[in-house]
Amino acid sequence: MPDSNFAERSEEQVSGAKVIAQALKTQDVEYIFGIVGIPVTEIAIAAQQLGIKYIGMRNEQAACYAASAIGYLTSRPLLVIGGSSERNQETMGAFQEFPQVEACRLYTKFSARPSSIEAIPFVIEKAVRSSIYGRPGACYVDIPADFVNLQVNVNSIKYMERCMSPPISMAETSAVCTAASVIRNAKQPLLIIGKGAAYAHAEESIKKLVEQYKLPFLPTPMGKGVVPDNHPYCVGAARSRALQFADVIVLFGARLNWILHFGLPPRYQPDVKFIQVDICAEELGNNVKPAVTLLGNIHAVTKQLLEELDKTPWQYPPESKWWKTLREKMKSNEAASKELASKKSLPMNYYTVFYHVQEQLPRDCFVVSEGANTMDIGRTVLQNYLPRHRLDAGTFGTMGVGLGFAIAAAVVAKDRSPGQWIICVEGDSAFGFSGMEVETICRVPPMCLLPNSHYEQVMTAFGGKGYFVQTPEELQKSLRQSLADTTKPSLINIMIEPQATRKAQDFHWLTRSNM
Repeated sequence: MPDSNFAERSEEQVSGAKVIAQALKTQDVEYIFGIVGIPVTEIAIAAQQLGIKYIGMRNEQAACYAASAIGYLTSRPLLVIGGSSERNQETMGAFQEFPQVEACRLYTKFSARPSSIEAIPFVIEKAVRSSIYGRPGACYVDIPADFVNLQVNVNSIKYMERCMSPPISMAETSAVCTAASVIRNAKQPLLIIGKGAAYAHAEESIKKLVEQYKLPFLPTPMGKGVVPDNHPYCVGAARSRALQFADVIVLFGARLNWILHFGLPPRYQPDVKFIQVDICAEELGNNVKPAVTLLGNIHAVTKQLLEELDKTPWQYPPESKWWKTLREKMKSNEAASKELASKKSLPMNYYTVFYHVQEQLPRDCFVVSEGANTMDIGRTVLQNYLPRHRLDAGTFGTMGVGLGFAIAAAVVAKDRSPGQWIICVEGDSAFGFSGMEVETICRVPPMCLLPNSHYEQVMTAFGGKGYFVQTPEELQKSLRQSLADTTKPSLINIMIEPQATRKAQDFHWLTRSNM
């Protein structure tokens, strides 16, 4: 007699939404951010039933920002799943009909549309694998609207196993030997620690390199915290001087783009020797021909450098003329910043505000920042002591990322390190781009927002706490109250002097305003 249970199983149906959710779960996707609505609702419910956390946002743009920050914090890059028009309406002017796969191919590592529901697990596995292999990056999967509720036989679906972790690549031994020799012979060395080093979890090996050989280092904005900002060998307070006069610079996952002034004079010496450590071969040699290239996983390559340098005892002399020059410049810049921070004029300037904020920040907090002067000055004053605990607008300087980033950090902190604070420092325009996400914030763990425009009442309207601050005393009080209350998010609205700006700069390439 035929097996009735087998017959029932063979006739069991499963929806496209459930196939998508299970394929994501199989690839170890933990979080989904999106806007609840047709047809997203079905996918969101299916994902939640499998234990995936779905966070409903107010804007798809902010949802994407949050998901990208999750990728940075968890080493699982952004995967965008977009809905497209139904297949039987293609070329007819269907609702939101657009060549999405082709458009996304320009900006992603992988962009594809499954040919059938049965193909969804294969495409999702390839998208996840593509996102984490080599230099991490976003991928796009296009889902026709009719796939979501379409039913297929459950036995026709074959789920792919979780893709393997990225292979750990190492640099050529000869290149490592050359790099070690160049570092040893440097008169004025400098290490630049980039976001790539943070992503590679290279903090242990890089900190050992810094401390064992007494080398000055400079973090890029999101490289802050790989080695603590208050480390005695951090020369962030003498950034321009360090870049301009170093004769050997080692780049750990830092690109010679606009943030590092392309590696070109007058910000650098014409004959400076660059040693590039990067996971991406195409990045090597961009803008400047390097003296040595070390292609591979940054943590693994740094350990290779340590092994090579260990063969002959050596350290850079801490009382060298170079160290003296850097310390003098750091001292004068810190004094200038301290003077600005001590000013009693009202409205307050940026340095005064950030000085009081920094005084009360928990050492293990996440700092999220965006804006113009708000972000730029904040980078120099607000300290990071842990890796991957600073999120800001990054290479593109995209406005509106802050609240999405803060929500992502709060979700990760809740699951992995409960009790950590997320401090979001926002300029007024930046806050306006995604301001309605304060409603989302009121549904996730406690965090503080510090924008400098009139938004505190918006937070209050959604059940959070809002403070309007005009003086240092009010700022100190509101910070104490915000950090003491772990049950609600807070928004501190600080009035800044409209003409306040940064301290005098040696170079003004990115501050050309005539106002």
